[in-house]
Amino acid sequence: VQLVESGGGSVQPGGSLRLSCAVSSFTYSNFAMAWFRQIPGHDREAVAAIDTDGTTKYADSVKGRFTISRDGSPDNARNTLYLQMNSVKPEDTAMYYCAAGRVSWWLIFSASEYNHWGQGTQVTVSS
Repeated sequence: VQLVESGGGSVQPGGSLRLSCAVSSFTYSNFAMAWFRQIPGHDREAVAAIDTDGTTKYADSVKGRFTISRDGSPDNARNTLYLQMNSVKPEDTAMYYCAAGRVSWWLIFSASEYNHWGQGTQVTVSS
């Protein structure tokens, strides 16, 4: 299983950014996927998640601004996970990670339940 993030960078407050996570060697019909973020000295926090049936969940801090989505067919071993970030704020600054795992819905925001992680991509929001 391989996860490779891209799309991070610097953006001004109020701007937009789209993160991508290229997925290989597993099908999302069996794996939940999520975006987490982390700033130094803090725990990794869930931003958004998508279950095997396409159901999504968002942290309150990003609800209405961020959108998680994926493309590819459920049984295709190569897919892409996205995080569209709109109306970004300075507090969105963090390292963003995509994750995949066989995770139950009620644990979908629990980082410890995921056993596949990307290397991370930095997002910096400042004027």
